[in-house]
Amino acid sequence: MKVLVTGASGFYGGAVAAALAARGDEVTTLQRRAVTGPFRSVRGDVTDPAVAAGAVAGQDAVVHLAARVGVVGSAAAFAEVNVGGTSVVLDVAREAGVGRFVYVSSPSVAHVGRSLVGAPAAPADPEHARGPYARTKAEGERLALAADADGFAVVAIRPHLVWGPGDEQLVGRIVARARAGRLALIEDGAALIDTTYVDNAVEATLAALDRAEHVHGRAFVVTNGEPRPVRDVLGAICEAAGVPVPTSRVPFRVAWGGGRLVELVWELLGREDDPPMTAFLAEQLATAHWFDQRETREALGWQPRVSFDEGMARLAASLRR
Repeated sequence: MKVLVTGASGFYGGAVAAALAARGDEVTTLQRRAVTGPFRSVRGDVTDPAVAAGAVAGQDAVVHLAARVGVVGSAAAFAEVNVGGTSVVLDVAREAGVGRFVYVSSPSVAHVGRSLVGAPAAPADPEHARGPYARTKAEGERLALAADADGFAVVAIRPHLVWGPGDEQLVGRIVARARAGRLALIEDGAALIDTTYVDNAVEATLAALDRAEHVHGRAFVVTNGEPRPVRDVLGAICEAAGVPVPTSRVPFRVAWGGGRLVELVWELLGREDDPPMTAFLAEQLATAHWFDQRETREALGWQPRVSFDEGMARLAASLRR
């Protein structure tokens, strides 16, 4: 196929583009920063209709990963990319006659603050999702699935906490905080969470693309299917990087209240760097979130190949190099 991948300058998006090219697809990428690889690269913003139309021309399919991520920033800034940019890419894709569209979403679109234990892929909930990232991704997912139609097969996938060698979004931040002595457990770190090794996330994305005409109009959560306590996940990453494993504990109410206060200070000062804690992060570290994978695996014909432990071994080897 001829496939456009948006957001290919990111860790996950770049891996998707490389995997598509490696299997023989003709790949075009669209992102704000320059990237190199065995594909045609278009540099620009997904919110620009002319740029997006030029990138999507002649494509058979689109994998839309471009998004504003993070925990700080105005709601308008998140909406501009995650809602406005998604709307632009959907419009130009339909006008160009694209047949398949994979929207890469997040499980946070259906997380309203309560624990998720063996949960299915519940409907995206932009009204109650936590924080501007989750709310705008929920709106974007709704837009994408609403565009599903005969001849324009749309699938949403929600990979949960993607990590692996080269990841600066999750692994890099955890390691940096541990090295600085600023990584702590919320309560006792016993909440079960699931994660997704990058190779598994990529293969699930390609499976969604290949099976889009059979499973379109649906959303699927993607994980390794190996829930672990938060303390074990953080500890494994720290051990792989050779940095101190977190041992200090903070009560949830203290972490949540302190995070909310920090958010207000960051907003007042207009800061864009990562704060030490936010209310959303406190909730994520203190509540269970793992998902029933049976529907995803059956519908996509996909199984994760790399286990959590094997992924950690690969991460450790990469960090040693």
